[in-house]
Amino acid sequence: MAKIKPEDLDKIGEKIKRTMLLREGEGRAKITVHMGTCGIAAGSRKVMSALMELVEKEQINDVILTASSCAGLCSREPMITVEIKGQTPVKYVDLDEAKTKKIFAEHVMGGKVVEEYALASGSERVG
Repeated sequence: MAKIKPEDLDKIGEKIKRTMLLREGEGRAKITVHMGTCGIAAGSRKVMSALMELVEKEQINDVILTASSCAGLCSREPMITVEIKGQTPVKYVDLDEAKTKKIFAEHVMGGKVVEEYALASGSERVG
């Protein structure tokens, strides 16, 4: 059995920290990847993988990645919803890895909505 190294413990600690941010809702931004059957068939796993790589590579700790079921627009999958604290949520559609990376850089990190990929802004929640 391999021994645990200090850097392994650091990685575990960071993973737990990100999990706690998700539970406590303290992230600066939240990205929801819609991963119902239709989304998975359309490529949402590649979208999620691209986002996970960006978060890991840049060591970003204030962006929460989560998954949800179908958003009801199967023909527009893969889809993500980007929620930045204090701003209206934006739903992006017809995504691939390149579009997702652009949205991450410009909207999530830069604060500017990528209108060419956005379907709508706002929330379907009634409150």
